[in-house]
Amino acid sequence: MRRLVAHPTGRWAIAVIVLLAVSAIVGPWLTSYTGVEQLDIVALKNAPPSWAHPFGTDQYSRDLLARVLRGARISLLVSLLAVTLSIVLGATWGLIAGYFGGVLDTVMMRVIDAFLSIPRVLLLVALMTVLEQVPLWLLVLLLGGTGWFGVSRLVRAETLSAREQPYVEAARALGASHTRILLQHLLPNVAAPLIVAATLSIGNTIVLEAGLSFLGVGAREPTPSWGSVFLGAVESYAGNWWAVLFPGLAIVVTALAFNMLGDALRDVLDPRQVHLAHRLPDSATALPVVQRDPRPTAAV
Repeated sequence: MRRLVAHPTGRWAIAVIVLLAVSAIVGPWLTSYTGVEQLDIVALKNAPPSWAHPFGTDQYSRDLLARVLRGARISLLVSLLAVTLSIVLGATWGLIAGYFGGVLDTVMMRVIDAFLSIPRVLLLVALMTVLEQVPLWLLVLLLGGTGWFGVSRLVRAETLSAREQPYVEAARALGASHTRILLQHLLPNVAAPLIVAATLSIGNTIVLEAGLSFLGVGAREPTPSWGSVFLGAVESYAGNWWAVLFPGLAIVVTALAFNMLGDALRDVLDPRQVHLAHRLPDSATALPVVQRDPRPTAAV
């Protein structure tokens, strides 16, 4: 944690993510609007930003600040739950394939190759188009169930390397079960790249959820997510730049913060990384200079 906070990009990424999390949790109670009710369809339709409405209003006279804050709840919660599901599935699949190897490994990896050959966005659009109504829990299952294929390959590669280590052989010689070896010995040693992959996946999932909502197959009205708010603004765009700017800016800033955090975690968790903050100064690593006594040596 000290190295992560000292990291130049990690510090800013943590600050932005904490601010977004606090805004999503307590933000809706800081406004007097719910983001769903229509305030005044005539007088407040597409109203520009003001003191009463800092983000302006949309085409239905709904307060955009309240909609963006409530949309943060939906987008962040859906992304976190979906990534958690994908990490659990991918880690389990990769650990089993890499540890047991042989025919089982070959079959399991060919299944992953078959799934990876199908574009994820196309698969999600096809599934959500067949379903007339997609509740949020089903959206989480679809996003999580289609996002673990790359994670499984990463965990499998790390497991293939870790299973040959002496501590695994020692645990096996002492009679440890396969489950204990997988959970207590192999999983902690593949946790570092898994954490980095999970952090990067959160930003990608936020963008993917927003894109699906923008296409009309994700979260739908009246549920405010960043993608649906952006979609409503684009469909009725008539010079109301604020309706497009603020939800789009929220998506970009959030995805960028999680990607920056993932890059910082990759640097911090890499044991081969040399951190400048922990380097000794050049004078400390140089060999000491022996000063010669200018006085003549006495004869023995």
